[in-house]
Amino acid sequence: MDKIRRASHAGSWYTDNPKKLSEELDGWLHASGLVRSSDVRGVIAPTRVFLLGPSHHYYTPKCALSRATVYKTPIGDLPIDLEVIEELKATGKFELMDLQVDEAEHSMEMHLPYLAKVFHGYSVKVVPILVGAVSAENEAMYGELLAKYVDDSNNFFSVSSDFCHWGSRFNFMHYDKKHGAIHKSIEALDRMGMDIIETGDPDAFKRYLLEYDNTICGRHPISVFLHMLKNSSTKMKIKFLRYEQSSQCKSMRDSSVSYASAVSKLDA
Repeated sequence: MDKIRRASHAGSWYTDNPKKLSEELDGWLHASGLVRSSDVRGVIAPTRVFLLGPSHHYYTPKCALSRATVYKTPIGDLPIDLEVIEELKATGKFELMDLQVDEAEHSMEMHLPYLAKVFHGYSVKVVPILVGAVSAENEAMYGELLAKYVDDSNNFFSVSSDFCHWGSRFNFMHYDKKHGAIHKSIEALDRMGMDIIETGDPDAFKRYLLEYDNTICGRHPISVFLHMLKNSSTKMKIKFLRYEQSSQCKSMRDSSVSYASAVSKLDA
């Protein structure tokens, strides 16, 4: 019997109306520059998507696997790859998260509608991994353990993270006045981290975080992914595509959250 994770943030964080959500996703995907072409006659598509997301509400020093068998979205369900979940459980390095913990976390759910939309019509399963407050040593351990999946061309990876959370409500107000306005200082700090991530060096990223303590919520999933790439035989290159801020901070009373998107491609 299926154990279903509800789309618990649908209707609040995003619409729960299937038609409207599908139309919104079409619009956003079109705006990204990805267009459908009648010239396409064949597609090489993954059969499995690994989801790495940070834990916002539940403390664990480990990575946690879902107990669900299906992740629901308003536009279609995504089955969990139970075979891979069992493989990972067998290592003894992962814990299992309760369905309540799973449904409370938004980080991976926000990726699900995109995955359901993009891979509609394909037999794709997901492997959700909640990345806790993992030590630097364990980030490297998980990266080494998961690296073999990077070498399998049937696998796709989706890593969830925002960037700087700035303002008194986030207890982070780093401001380097040489960059001018506060929002420019925030962008400079974020882009410094983005440049380091593009090098693929997890140790350099860790040094950056230790020095500046930038409030990147997905710091641990990003670090695990960097270690995965470092330990895989498939050479990948990360490239950031877009950067935005929820608002432009101009005074110390303001607050904002930064967003950055990147792609990891084969390094030909």
